[in-house]
Amino acid sequence: MTTPSSPTTPVPSLEDRTTGALVGAAVGDALGGPVEGWTPEAIAERHGGRVRGIVAPFYKDEWKTARPIAPYHKGDGHVTDDTLMTHALIRVYEKVRDHLDAYAVADHLVPDLITNPRWIPELEAEALPLQRIFLAEKWIVARIHYGHVDPREAGVGNIVNCGAAMYMAPVGVVNAGNPLKAYEEALEVAGAHQSSYGREAAGVFAAAVASAFTPGATPGSVVEDVLKLAKDGTKSAIEAVCDVAARYDDFEDALAPLREAVAPFDTVGPDYRTPSLGARRPSRLHSIEELPIALGMLLVGRGDFRHTVLGSVNYGRDCDSIATMSGAIVGALYGEESVPKEWSTEIARASRLDLHAPALSLARVTREVYARDLERRRAHEAAFTTLAGF
Repeated sequence: MTTPSSPTTPVPSLEDRTTGALVGAAVGDALGGPVEGWTPEAIAERHGGRVRGIVAPFYKDEWKTARPIAPYHKGDGHVTDDTLMTHALIRVYEKVRDHLDAYAVADHLVPDLITNPRWIPELEAEALPLQRIFLAEKWIVARIHYGHVDPREAGVGNIVNCGAAMYMAPVGVVNAGNPLKAYEEALEVAGAHQSSYGREAAGVFAAAVASAFTPGATPGSVVEDVLKLAKDGTKSAIEAVCDVAARYDDFEDALAPLREAVAPFDTVGPDYRTPSLGARRPSRLHSIEELPIALGMLLVGRGDFRHTVLGSVNYGRDCDSIATMSGAIVGALYGEESVPKEWSTEIARASRLDLHAPALSLARVTREVYARDLERRRAHEAAFTTLAGF
């Protein structure tokens, strides 16, 4: 395992880190998709050992009929709704070209989901994104477009899961190097989708991505930064998981201990496909499982993309979202070169998506937003200087 930490390694640029974050997220998503919902034991049995790269659907030729509620072609390099929603949020930034709020979700994201057909890899067809996103994401459309709910409160009542957190990497990019601002903006954006610890996780994940852009950042510094911001059960879960993760440098050994560490905070319970009665309900004591595990695998991987993401994938359960998050953070830390090209190239081909264009576009928006922030800050400084008599 190699860690890109040599002092002679050039510092990745904004564009390089942005590409690393977004391509890394898509790679994690595609690798985790085919084994989502399964245990590490079931994954190993199905694949004759741990998943080490792009694999076929879990159900082989029966993927269309095995789960009628989700007849999606997961596997073979196809990204899932995590990446589709991430790219959709980037398109909102492309239109607004400034910081976002819940009203940007209502004004731009919702119309995009219900009016613009796009290539959906798991459906192998052009379709409205609404026809692929799952029920917790359809909630946004139902509440805002049909229910006319205040966008800032639309997330109340939805199941509390990782639905909002999974696509918040762009918020971290736009606030590169400023975890606090990323946290605050993501909480605002996610209010249209989630409440409680699901919304909190969205803020903390965006903060992790923003922290990873800081020159000299490490997996450890990212965890330190987010623990300064995280609240309630989310903070406790991250602390518990990362305390355990720090003892391991091999994901095989860490799989069971990390699950044991997060279990007290996870409302879903031991059987992922049969959630407990109290699953996904608002609480100040609980946390989504995906974010703490992603951060734990970040520490176990010690900066190595393959080890971090494959650990996330082989953890099972909601592993496409876990690997999306960990892949985004490692990619932001070390740039596009950290993401194996044999994976990213094949996933782009199989998914029929340009994984680079959204990243380069978001980097341009990020520069524009920073310039706007600079103007606003200077105007405030001038006003306050006059008011305070400095």
